Amino acid sequence: MDSKIIRALEEILGKQSVLSAREDLMMYEYDGSIEVARPDVVVFPRTTQDVVRIVQLANRHQVPITGRGAGTGLSGGALARQGGILTVFSRMNKILEIDIENQRAVVQPGVVNLDITRAVEHAGFYFAPDPSSQKSCTIGGNVAENAGGPHTLLYGITTNHVLGLEVVMPSGEVLRVGGKTLDTPGYDLTGLLVGSEGTLAIVTEVTVKLTRLPEATKTLLAIYETVDDATETVAEITARAITPAACEFMDGWTLRVVEAWVHAGFPLDSAAVLLIEVDGLREAIEAQAAEILDVCKLHRAREVRVAKDSKERELLWKGRKNAFGAVGRLSPSYYVQDGVIPRTKLPATLREIDVIGKKYGFEIGNIFHAGDGNLHPIILFDPRDRGQYERAVAAAGEIMAHCIAVGGSITGEHGVGFEKSELMPLMFTEADLDAMRGVRHAFNPAGLLNPGKIFPFGKGCGEVRVQPFPITPATPL
Repeated sequence: MDSKIIRALEEILGKQSVLSAREDLMMYEYDGSIEVARPDVVVFPRTTQDVVRIVQLANRHQVPITGRGAGTGLSGGALARQGGILTVFSRMNKILEIDIENQRAVVQPGVVNLDITRAVEHAGFYFAPDPSSQKSCTIGGNVAENAGGPHTLLYGITTNHVLGLEVVMPSGEVLRVGGKTLDTPGYDLTGLLVGSEGTLAIVTEVTVKLTRLPEATKTLLAIYETVDDATETVAEITARAITPAACEFMDGWTLRVVEAWVHAGFPLDSAAVLLIEVDGLREAIEAQAAEILDVCKLHRAREVRVAKDSKERELLWKGRKNAFGAVGRLSPSYYVQDGVIPRTKLPATLREIDVIGKKYGFEIGNIFHAGDGNLHPIILFDPRDRGQYERAVAAAGEIMAHCIAVGGSITGEHGVGFEKSELMPLMFTEADLDAMRGVRHAFNPAGLLNPGKIFPFGKGCGEVRVQPFPITPATPL
């Protein structure tokens, strides 16, 4: 990058808020995915006006600009695929307003997800979207990827809890869309921007809806001798029109790995477990839990445990939400997928994932949001081995192709990023993709905001390409 641009950024933000040394940039070439992309410079704005000046500079020099929160994303969405300026929002981390009476909060994009709940739980409220990384992921990233989590089965994903946004356009213009009301006249630009992965505008402020804490909660752990029995339970719960707050699945291999680290009380000799939670009015959840218990027994659950207190409930959820970390103890790396399928297709799809794992020589663990059919197969591999990397990507591609074939999607909450951009033609026609490109062009005509994301590079060729082995100066071979 031209040294004049770096000096201009230092004048805008101060030298302490600009990183350009190679050893510093290496820290920002990764996120939670298996992708690698190094920026040319990293900047840390503190205000919306800082972002405006950064964007105006990037626009004048036609330099790509990418936003980044905590770097916990799993699709490469916060990586600077084409270099340029990586704008990190960790210093824009203030909760600007809390309005308990109207159940609203206004926050900067660098606020950690769980910190919103911590700021309002004393008054009996919380922020409902709860990604597994909620202790570290930030609201800006949640908005970019339209993040989900275990409890979105009942409460919905990020877009259902974001009411308004302040954004900086590629020109440097500041816009406000939505607001504190549940609905605003005109086009739903807030809904359009949530999940747009930073390709339309840069978010600098978020207005969120707060949810009242439920009167009561009941958490059940159903234990199974076969995977099919567990997945058929999920389908039956859906067929009976029961909507628990959460319904999570872990196969036997995964739960044994988790138990060895977390000691949550998971049974080591089972083939699968379902972690099911209901909440709401005390009388209602007792009836709902009883009906779920009947369904579990109907599908041959060996045992159904009920958490006896909040401490036991928190331990079970600690096991679920720390599962990826537990798996990381066994392998140099792993590749987490994010496919979605109809819940009735769960048994057959898990069998297919097992076949694919054996075909490519990988152990694939399964832990996912069973209630909404959002799969997270975990492929263990060594990223330093070119052959293993290529086989892992190929295996993931086959899993995603199967998800689409049975009526599903390539992503439920992680986003497309550049991890899955080349898989988009499996779901969409070229006309579909051109319509989406038209929306991007209307907001981001020069394509400087987060380039190389969502859309395949092979436009018009009709083929799906596998991403290459990520060789960078920082990647040992």
